[in-house]
This record gives sequence, structure tokens and C-alpha cells, in this order.
Amino acid sequence: MREPFPFLSPITAAAPRRLLEQARGLPVPRVALVNAGSENALQGIREAAEAGLAHPVLIGDASKIRQVAEQIGWDISDLRLIHAPAAAASVKAAELARLGEVDAIMKGQVHTSVFLQGLLPRAAGLRDAHTRCGHVFHITAPHSDRPLILTDGALNVDPDIPTRQACLGHAVRLAQQLGIARPKAGILSANEDPLPSLQNSMDAAVIAAWAKTALPQADVAGPMALDLIFSAEAAAAKNYISPVAGDADIILSPNITTANALFKLMSLGMGCCCAGLVLGLRVPVLLTSRAQGTPARIASAALGVVASGVRL
Repeated sequence: MREPFPFLSPITAAAPRRLLEQARGLPVPRVALVNAGSENALQGIREAAEAGLAHPVLIGDASKIRQVAEQIGWDISDLRLIHAPAAAASVKAAELARLGEVDAIMKGQVHTSVFLQGLLPRAAGLRDAHTRCGHVFHITAPHSDRPLILTDGALNVDPDIPTRQACLGHAVRLAQQLGIARPKAGILSANEDPLPSLQNSMDAAVIAAWAKTALPQADVAGPMALDLIFSAEAAAAKNYISPVAGDADIILSPNITTANALFKLMSLGMGCCCAGLVLGLRVPVLLTSRAQGTPARIASAALGVVASGVRL
């Protein structure tokens, strides 16, 4: 048998302490779990509840939810349980959010496309006209609490300029909610010069120019190659001068493939903890993967607390 793939990290990810402390200092949101009738889904919301990060509202096939809860030894008799099986579950969650009865929504045992079909259309009533949604990853390296916000690696496949501008706006606001007074954002491309042969570099220059007036609370630079975003030494060697160089809080990706690959490299190859949210709706949407373990689920719940903006 061959040795394990050498680029996989042996480090077990840990939920960032600073994020957990910030979340635990805020009111606990009511979190609707969509299609809650699976062990993985129920265990995830149970972990969040036991960590003081969620008041669960369970939506799905009621009999199946009760059966699985009994299997994992969780007494759910005091929790709100709503029977809305299959695709009806996300529609019901949207209704509850629209009525102000939940503060966040979490994906359970349901395909992502089905889950989002009940939430994203304007008919669901969770977003204003012309509002574009975006996904953010909150990524922390082992032994560090400093987050890197990566957008968009899970929702918008090949976003146009207005969609990327919206994603950047969501990321900047989240960074400020996390306590970063003046976020620094790098717009990712393959190099730092706008080239007609590389359309995303041209788009990055447009977005950076737009951000000077649209997002005056942030420092935004682009196009930037990844080495310039991560390394001040690389920026100095290339004579690239920007407050973002080597000190970015946010990376705006040109497309879902690039951002998703970065997220998985950091998770699998570096042992990073990666929490994920969809922003742009009335409530944050916790979009975790079945392959993610407890630390990422707990971190996503904590991020949902911060982003939900619940006030007593």
C-alpha cells in the first residue's frame, strides 16, 4: 500500500479561540436546521447547541428526526420541531426567517442546490431587489486566531463584476463585525498588471477602482497574484507597494474553482479550520460540507452568531 498523499496535513484543525469567545459574548441565535433527519446533521446542530452557539429549530421529516435523535441519545423534547419533509424544509426555513422566527439557517442532510432553491429566489422573501448573495470562508491556520476571509468558493460559479463587488462588500462587512476596523482585501489574479489577455486581471482593476468610493472603510488592491497577497517579501522583491501586500484580511477570487481549490488546499494541506456562510439574505446561512468535522461545524456556528446580528 502506498504512503499517504504527502500534501495532506497531519494536523487536526481546531476552531479558533477568538471567534468562539466573540460569539459566546453575543445573544444566541435561533438556528433552523433544514432536513434535520440524519445523524450528521443532528450531531452538528447538537454540537453548536451544547457549545452555546445555537437554539435549534429542527425542520424535516418529524418521525425521522425523532428516530435519529433517539439513536444518538439526544433528548429533543424541548426543541421546536416542524414537519416539512424533502424540498419543503428549506421553503419552511425561509418562511420562518421572513417572519423573524429564526436568526440563521443551517444546511442539513440535503443537496446544496435543493437547499438553496428554497432560500435564494426573490420569491422566498429573504433578499431585497438587486441584492446579490455571496459565500465566505473564514479560514484560520493552526495555532493562529487571525482569520482570512475568502470569497466566493461555494456559491457563484463564474461571477460577473457586479456579483464580485457584492461578494467583496459582504466580506468587508463581515470582517468589520469580526473586529477588523479597516479590512485589507486583495483581488486575486495571476499577476499584478491588468492584461487584456487575462480578463479577470482587467476586471480586478475595475473592482479596485470601484472600491475606492464604494468601500472607503477598506483598503482594496488588485489585480494581485497570490504571492503578493501573502508575502511582504515577494511584494518588496517585485516593488509592489500596497498596504494589502502581505497583510490581507480578504481574498476576492475570480471564480468558484480558484476559491474552492484554495479552501481545500488550506483545509487538507495546511490543517486550517474553515467556517462557511452565505451572506446577502435577511439571515446568514450556514453552509457546511458533510466532509467537514466538528471544529469547522463549531466555527461555522460561531461565525453565524457574529453575522446574525441578534440583539437583546
